[in-house]
Parts: sequence; C-alpha cells; structure tokens
Amino acid sequence: MKILLIYPQFTDTFWSYKHALPFIRKKAAFPPLGLITVAAMLPPDWEIRLADLNIGQLADADLDWAEMVFISAMAAQRLSARQAIARCRSAGKKIVAGGPLFISEHEDFPEADYFVLNEAEITLPLFLRDLEKGRPERVYATGEFANTELTPIPRWDLLDMKSYVSMPVQWSRGCPFQCEFCDITRLLGRRPRVKTAPQMIAELDSLRSAGWHGKVFIVDDNFIGNKKRLMAELLPALIAFQKRMNYRMPFFTEASIDLAQFPELVSLMVAAGFDSVFVGIETPDQATLLECQKTQNVGRDLAADVETLQRAGLQVQAGFIVGFDSDDPATIFQRQIDFIMRSGIITAMVGMLSAPNGTRLWERLKLAGRITGRMSGDNVDGTTNIVPLMGVEVLRAGYRRVMEYLYSPPNYYRRVRIFLRQYQAPRVRQSLKIQHVLAFFRACWHLGMVGPGGRWQFWTLLAWASVRRPRLFHLAVESAIFGYHFRKVTDSHIQ
Repeated sequence: MKILLIYPQFTDTFWSYKHALPFIRKKAAFPPLGLITVAAMLPPDWEIRLADLNIGQLADADLDWAEMVFISAMAAQRLSARQAIARCRSAGKKIVAGGPLFISEHEDFPEADYFVLNEAEITLPLFLRDLEKGRPERVYATGEFANTELTPIPRWDLLDMKSYVSMPVQWSRGCPFQCEFCDITRLLGRRPRVKTAPQMIAELDSLRSAGWHGKVFIVDDNFIGNKKRLMAELLPALIAFQKRMNYRMPFFTEASIDLAQFPELVSLMVAAGFDSVFVGIETPDQATLLECQKTQNVGRDLAADVETLQRAGLQVQAGFIVGFDSDDPATIFQRQIDFIMRSGIITAMVGMLSAPNGTRLWERLKLAGRITGRMSGDNVDGTTNIVPLMGVEVLRAGYRRVMEYLYSPPNYYRRVRIFLRQYQAPRVRQSLKIQHVLAFFRACWHLGMVGPGGRWQFWTLLAWASVRRPRLFHLAVESAIFGYHFRKVTDSHIQ
C-alpha cells in the first residue's frame, strides 16, 4: 500500500511565525508530530510519503503515486484541509481523516471516506484490521484512553528537518484541570498519562541520530500534570541526557502557572534544559477566573509568579482572553494591558473568548442561544463564535485597543527590556551557526534600516543589551524578530 500523509496549511497566526521564519531561512515552526507518529503505527511494508503543506505544495506526482491519503488537522487548518480533501477526491483517492478538527467536526466533511478519531493507538488498529478484510467502516471512535507507553517513536525519516525551527515530542496526555473553555480533558482525560523516562530518552536519541541539533518542543498540554513521575523519573533522565549532549538541546513546553509554587520542580526543569514555558494566565480578574473555573490561577499573585519563573531561567509566554461574562468592559482591557506590560511577557497571545465544540462553555452558551457557529481555531484573529454579554462590537474595539497597544514598537520593546532584566540566562543553549549570524544581519537591515517602524527602538535595545545583558544579546535579537512577526499578524487581524 502506498500512503500519502497530508498536513494542511495553517492560517497566519502568532504561532505560525510566518513573518519571522525568513530571517533564519526556515519554512515552518514545527512538523506534524501526530502524522509521523501514525506513520510509525502503519504496517512496515507500506510505502509512506509526507506532504506538509506548510513547507511546500501538494505535488501532482505524490497524488498520482498514492493509493490512499491520510490527513490530520486542527481547527486553524480547516480551510486548507477542505481544499486538500477536495483535490484528493477529484483525483479519485480514498481519504482517511483524523486529528482534533475531525474529532469535533467530521460530519462537516462528507467527502472523506473514513474517520479514524480520538487516540490512534486504539482506533487505528481497528481500521487497519477492517481494511485488510475489505470491510472498513466509515467512523472509528473511542471514549477510552490509550496507554502512552505503547506509543512508537515517530518516523523522523519522513521529515525535511532543515525546513523546521523546532522538533516536537510528547511525554504526557491529559490535564488535571477543567477550565470551562478548554477541550483537553474531554479529548484526553483528567489523569495525565505519561511515557516512561527510557522511552523519552530513546525518542530524543533517535531525534539526534536523525540529524536534529536544535530546540525541542515538548507538546504536552500541561507538562507538570503528573508532578510525581516528572520529578522522580523524567527530569533526572533529561538532566543526564543534557550532560551527555553538553547542554545543546533546549526544551520548551506548556504548563499551568502553579509551576511557580514548586521551586524544586522549576530548578529541575531548568537543569534539564528548559528555557521557556507557555502558561495560560487568561485574565488578572479573580471573578472571571472563578467564572471559567481556572481554579489553579485563583488567589495567586500572577505577576509575581511570572517574575519567579523568568528569574529562574524560564521565559514565560502566556495566553490571555477577553470577552468573559464577568469582564467589565470599562476596565478589563486596560487591566490586561497593565498586567502584561508590568509582567514583561513578550509573547502575549490575547484572544477573544471562543467556545470549542463540545466544551462545557459551548454547551452552556448553546443552551442560552449564544453560539454563532464554529470557532476559527486561531486565538488571535479577532473573531469569536459566541455572543458576548458586553456586545461583540464593544469586545472587538477593546480587543483592537489591547493588541495595538501591546505590539506597537515602543511598548513591545519596553516589555523586552523588562524581560531581559528579569531573565536568568540558562545553561543550555544551541551552538552558534551561520544561520544565526545571517539572521542577525538580516534583522539589522530589515528592522533597523528599512523597517516600517520601530527602527530607533531596535537599535536602542541592541545597544542596551550589549552593555547591560551581553549574555542575552541573542535573545534581544530574537525578540526583535518575533516582534516584527507579531506586529504583522496584529496589523492583518485588527484592520
């Protein structure tokens, strides 16, 4: 059997880094971990190719070669997924679809032949068994959760690694918290399931053997969900791995903000090579946190938590939301601005509240007649699929104000300085490569010479960093490049 794996294109989001990638001559931030893991579960005698539409076009030669197409996507890839499916359909190919988009919306894709949903460790073998018998069913789904210790090492050989900024791996699935707007517990459960430490080290060693020498994104929805096994097993193994690798493979991940209350855990993560973490802060308003059941954030000094993590050596990237029922439209937008500016959070992903299909928020608002359709899947595109109590025009105007303020050059560069003052340079870092040197000169030209705005702030930041924080000079340059991307995305979304 000849299988073509297709990964649709993302829209232009904060996390696409589309406008930053040319500085380092990369095409995409991450490859499709789910598809290359599924590839490792397919029969070993099958021939497999990968078409990642984020780094190249879907070639006619690949479609002609394939006997069957597997496609996986998230909501932010919906449009590209539709286009790819239509093209495969017109080419007469059988289409197997899976992944988060199709779990929630497979009824909206009648052109696909089969849906292999939920966790592939459970549903894919059932599909393959029936396919071999010549009697595959249309939908394979399960409410059970897979044993992650049986998950195979991804097929790194299918990737053009030179095209990507970072490589993804996964340690755990599930999250112990139940935020109303989040669908993670519905999809993956509240009890985090983890891989063994030897399993993770084997995965990382295979990644190195495949030729990867850059950053690694541990894609867990909450990396610290199982603190006991994390501290007792995985982090000591990662520390030993970093020593063996001479601290040349930086990690970053996602975690809940209560990480800040566990100094030993933070210290172990930094020693293991983590240099940044994404956290969901959502709002500084306590009533709103209670409304959305973000209980892990309630009663905390969130600004102090951010500073604690950054002073320890973990750059904090954070998500924020406006448009909750408890939000006071007269104050909430300025409160979000003030919090983000004071905290020195460079990458502040601010979005309008949306309701993913199947979440408790979706169910509550659907009963109230306040759902207007599917969410876009892009948290920062200035759209929502709910009717906010403050009114959608008030919400959009406030959102526009927040984004314009945060990503104007003077305010963005001010946050970069706050961050660099706080941040403790981590021990782990990538080797200096020619691409980094060339990225610096491209940044000097595009951001410091011919850019549309912020040229003075760019040179002032570099001069300040070279004198005050020379060990973090590379982060000053990197932050300036990211700021360019964030401004481009912001400008395109708030017009």
